[in-house]
Amino acid sequence: MQRRPIAVAAAVLAATGAAVAFTLPSLAGTESDGSSSTVAAGKGGDIAPQLLSAMKRDLGLDGDQARARLAKAEWAGGVSATLAAQTGEDFGGAWLDGTTLKVAVTDPGAADEVKAAGAVPVLVKRSEAQLDAAKTKLDEANSSPDDVTGWYVDPATNKVVVVAQPGAKSDALRWAQNNGLSGNAVTVKISDAQPKPLFDVRGADPYFINVGGGQARCSIGFSVEGGFVTAGHCGAEGAQTTGFNNEAQGTVEFSVFPGEADMGFVAVNGDWTPRAVVNDFRGNELPVAGNTEAPVGAAVCRSGSSTGTFCGTILAKNQTVRYPEGAVTGLTRTDVCAEGGDSGGPWLSGDQAQGMTSGGSGDCTVGGETFFQPLNEVLAAQDLTLVTNGEAPAPPAATEPPAENEPPAGETSACAGLPVQREGSLARAGAAQSQPNGGAYRARAGTHTACLDAPEGADFDLALQRLNSRGQFRTVAQATGDGDKTLSFTGRTGTYRYVVVASAGTGAYSLGFNVS
Repeated sequence: MQRRPIAVAAAVLAATGAAVAFTLPSLAGTESDGSSSTVAAGKGGDIAPQLLSAMKRDLGLDGDQARARLAKAEWAGGVSATLAAQTGEDFGGAWLDGTTLKVAVTDPGAADEVKAAGAVPVLVKRSEAQLDAAKTKLDEANSSPDDVTGWYVDPATNKVVVVAQPGAKSDALRWAQNNGLSGNAVTVKISDAQPKPLFDVRGADPYFINVGGGQARCSIGFSVEGGFVTAGHCGAEGAQTTGFNNEAQGTVEFSVFPGEADMGFVAVNGDWTPRAVVNDFRGNELPVAGNTEAPVGAAVCRSGSSTGTFCGTILAKNQTVRYPEGAVTGLTRTDVCAEGGDSGGPWLSGDQAQGMTSGGSGDCTVGGETFFQPLNEVLAAQDLTLVTNGEAPAPPAATEPPAENEPPAGETSACAGLPVQREGSLARAGAAQSQPNGGAYRARAGTHTACLDAPEGADFDLALQRLNSRGQFRTVAQATGDGDKTLSFTGRTGTYRYVVVASAGTGAYSLGFNVS
């Protein structure tokens, strides 16, 4: 059966019961109607020319500058994730300052590890875990002033930033302090933006969500095995969907909005073929090669059926945004414009998938800010696999930094080859140690990989634990039995630690691990 990609517009059912549309461009196969599109991939994993053109228009970068910035962002994403695990509770966050990756640490002793990775250390008072804990107090507050529109952790200032309307600085600061934040750990940013989900009525190849005898329109997001991901406000779990041609399409299997995310997953039937492309609404398909998360300060581009492709910079992560429907946590803030009809659309850093548009303020005439839901959160939450283009090789920057920041080469053995290395010793059976360094580490959504080399003749077990909302560590994965241990677990953003347990025997061990 011959198939073609389609671009679809998106919608949700508003509180009044009327169907309103927002866009979510991603592509599923359908019967050909004679139209065609072009795959906009360069040679050998080069960046799609349409993205380069948008970056030139919006960021003033020529082709070589754009490629260099995207390569640096992909390298920085991997390095910052590794350093978060390597420095553990001393990690204070990471961001790109131009082309320089800066990493905050609370212990001067961790600076050497940062330098060895090719980044610049910045000594700060508060760790990322402490800042996230402070932000969580605001997330859990019973209410917030009407003129407070959001809050987030800013690693560059080492503070929690509360976003408030003009004239509300004192109220916002008082509210933060009343909820347990010290005055020197919080700052107030004044903004007259009024964030909202980007709903609008658009008629461009919609798929339909059957709700209460009526229909709401949504659009397809990034393709995953078995279906596609989208914004959570595209429909409740269990809702049936039909395609743009009114043929049966699938079922909403997962949906969160508002609350801890704005994310959803639709499982499709066999008539629909998820593909590793994003529509640029100019007759081209932008390739999706992976999902390495770009850091704060990285260049990012989004696509939407109302306004097409626009680019800008990631300004903050883990922001809580107060929409009229309720607060949503864990969003990423950008200075990219968007308009009604663009909501739900895909975000790319080069060919690396980042997330789906949630909402924002402003427009593409005067500018604005837009928030997106990180893709890796829904992949981890539902154990989904992103459909990627396997033809183009990954660019070298995925495994090494640009020339001026090249890190040292690692060893090649299974355990020693993992970038974070820790050693310890257990002197009696039943004893246990937590790593790294008796503490824990913050990690973005991704896959945790570990390898434990136990002393010969001893039985050492390995567990990965995640800190829950009650302040307790809960085991999420473990490796037991004889011999050395390997462990892999895909999880959401959070605080993690490894625990090595001497089930039998004693001696020294080595542990290698990483998050990708």
